[in-house]
Amino acid sequence: MIVVAGEALIDLVPSPQAPCVNGQLPALLPRRGGGPYNTAVALGRLGSPTAFCSRVSADAFGEALLDGLRAGGVDLALVQRGEEPTTLAVADIGADGSAGYGFYVEGTADRLFALPPALPDGVRALSLGTCSLVLEPGASAYEDLLRREAARGVFTALDPNVRPGLIPDADAYRARFRSWLPSVALLKLSEEDAGWLAGAADGADGCRNAVAVAAREWLDAGPAAIVLTRGGEGLTVLTPGGGEVSVPGQRVEVVDTIGAGDTVNAALLHRLDAHDALSREAVAALGPDDWRDILGFAARAAAVTCSRAGAQPPYATELD
Repeated sequence: MIVVAGEALIDLVPSPQAPCVNGQLPALLPRRGGGPYNTAVALGRLGSPTAFCSRVSADAFGEALLDGLRAGGVDLALVQRGEEPTTLAVADIGADGSAGYGFYVEGTADRLFALPPALPDGVRALSLGTCSLVLEPGASAYEDLLRREAARGVFTALDPNVRPGLIPDADAYRARFRSWLPSVALLKLSEEDAGWLAGAADGADGCRNAVAVAAREWLDAGPAAIVLTRGGEGLTVLTPGGGEVSVPGQRVEVVDTIGAGDTVNAALLHRLDAHDALSREAVAALGPDDWRDILGFAARAAAVTCSRAGAQPPYATELD
């Protein structure tokens, strides 16, 4: 089983049928979301046995979030409940389909996540990331979960999915991120997130070089592999010793990119499992052809998500 730990929230997405006209506010549609939540749903749809580990509100939004997990076949035994409201994220969709977010997180249920007992022995991988590793006091509990399960030999995957607006001290967060790396087996992040974590200026000519240098330093700190997503350009994996494999993105008419990175998380874990590679040793043994298959599968899955509105990851049958 793969456990995905982190926030579940509601995205408020502008309705394409009721856009902003003559200064009027657009209609906002509630959609299930949150990086870890989307990852869990995507894993379930792909057919991987999956459990979600989080704290979810008992309000109507929280019930809707659990319904979405159940529909995806995701195990809810590790879900904590609380009377506090559900976190809200207001999405702003750009002309190219990219999404920015404003968050309403004060006093919400997922922030009060508590460290659970040791995960069941059948757990083979743990995936974490996004807001859950920023917002205290839950962030420290998720961090403790990462360290504890990594020490037990569980394969760990991290997607920082950086939201700068939620991070009051960038340098402190960057230092905290580096402190996680010895406990991370697979690090996946976008080039934009990698640039931010590396402290590279947006749009600078040397940004990609700075990311490459930083990624190699991060590899030396612990991960068995780092996967960089490059939007429509595709994905690249970096491995210790200078290994590098890239695949192109899949051409698709983009509706929006909500959930695309989360779909990549799920697809990577699902396909690594198909290669019997949910361990540091097995990842280290993967060859270029193996990685081309894994990355290509993730690119196809993300393309399906980008082709429809909101975080709607594909089912396994859509990728056959």
